[in-house]
Amino acid sequence: MLRLHNVNAGYGAVKALWDVTLRVDEGEIVTVLGANGAGKTTLVRSIVGLIEPFSGMIKFAGQRIEGRYPHRISELGIAYGPEGGGVFRDMTVRENLELGAYHRRAWERRDRTLERVLHLFPRLEERQRALGRTLSGGERQMLVIGRALMALPTLCIFDEPSTGMSPVLVEQSFHVIEQLRDEGITVLLIEQNVKKSLEIADRGYVLESGRVVLEGDRHELASSELIGRAYLGI
Repeated sequence: MLRLHNVNAGYGAVKALWDVTLRVDEGEIVTVLGANGAGKTTLVRSIVGLIEPFSGMIKFAGQRIEGRYPHRISELGIAYGPEGGGVFRDMTVRENLELGAYHRRAWERRDRTLERVLHLFPRLEERQRALGRTLSGGERQMLVIGRALMALPTLCIFDEPSTGMSPVLVEQSFHVIEQLRDEGITVLLIEQNVKKSLEIADRGYVLESGRVVLEGDRHELASSELIGRAYLGI
């Protein structure tokens, strides 16, 4: 479904990704692990069109997408849940969610999709009329995931979805991500919560200083010396 080959990217003269090659197959949860500054967010921004790679190839569903505008990439079926709970502070929860269904196919089904999202996140249903600025960190993250689902994506990319959440909400959010896979939505999960990510992911990659240094299925990653030493305190 998604393939990156020798992608190099960064900001101005500063290079943040070095020859990154990875793939996400249909129906998978693939996690990308790494410390702050490893290049994870640059990777996501390259995929969704917020920055244009210096070189390399990015393909989604057989089409090359590097350099396309973000709204065009979204229309192809990629939804992005950004790091930090990026919500529109002066819009209500419901308005934020409806904004996720901006393109025609999603807008026509917005009421049915909204009902599904509110069922997944009962807390958002309770706070439909609340302004974005009044939400807790955990509520913002739930809203970001819900807004992504409103676009009827075939691929969801979530960047650090557990940030700011209580342990109970982290469990709930990761359970929702598992449900998405069960419903046929492919997920690329960018996370620092290595333990939770490897519990639900099918495969994963480890980024260090903008390079892929390790890849494998979740069992291979969980048992690797690098993961144990760097992320699990073993």
